[in-house]
Amino acid sequence: MDIYKEVTDRIIAQMENGIIPWQKPWISSGSCISHATGKAYSLLNQMLLGRPGEYVTFKQCQQEGGKVKKGEKASMVVFWKWIEEKDPETEEVKQIPFLRYYNVFHIDQCEGLKARHTNAMPNTASADQTADTIITAYCEREGVRLIHEDGDRAFYRPATDSITLPHMAQFTATAEYYSTAFHELTHSTGHESRLNRLDRTAFFGTEAYSKEELIAEIGAAALVNYSGLETPSSFRNNAAYIQNWLGVLKGDKRFIVSAAGKAEKAVKLILNHE
Repeated sequence: MDIYKEVTDRIIAQMENGIIPWQKPWISSGSCISHATGKAYSLLNQMLLGRPGEYVTFKQCQQEGGKVKKGEKASMVVFWKWIEEKDPETEEVKQIPFLRYYNVFHIDQCEGLKARHTNAMPNTASADQTADTIITAYCEREGVRLIHEDGDRAFYRPATDSITLPHMAQFTATAEYYSTAFHELTHSTGHESRLNRLDRTAFFGTEAYSKEELIAEIGAAALVNYSGLETPSSFRNNAAYIQNWLGVLKGDKRFIVSAAGKAEKAVKLILNHE
């Protein structure tokens, strides 16, 4: 059986039944939020803090009976403070913005405090030996770095040749975790040192970007099937994801056939098959 043709034909058949709603397969571990209020920090502060979770000031930590662990370093949070300034000539009062900052600590950097606002993780996905062997063997053979972190993103970064995934506990099902991992593995085969498939000028929403997403998702579907982990739900989500990207490509299903050929080369590289 030609697994790539079989998977591609089934994906097209799924899509011909109409629009399929895609569902993100993991639960966000949360953004950077205030331990005191539960409110999320601004986008700029999200980037400054970097790691999702709850943050407290040194004083807030002490007030709750906790203490900052020895040697821990604070992170900076910035905000705009508006002050009034009068023009000496016109006496017009203007609001002038001044950038201010204060320091905070992640709750993990403190002792004696418990998180108040953290999302409960599903903990419904479990490790699979066959799939783990495929991932480990490929990453070790090709030198790809695999990183798991709290967060809400899964991505491959060509510059560092690294894959970042949410923790397995964040995923709603085993097949969905490995489908996401295999999707990013397929992206990594496009590195210039491997199949040299990635277009440096591609960006979100372009045809080149969309085609690469089709390749990665078909590769993921094939690898989940190969590992014996496919479920009706996971396959339907694969098809839904592909359907979304086909929207950019004007729904032309011929792109799937083209992408399937490139996905086949990627999967063979991942499996180390000639």
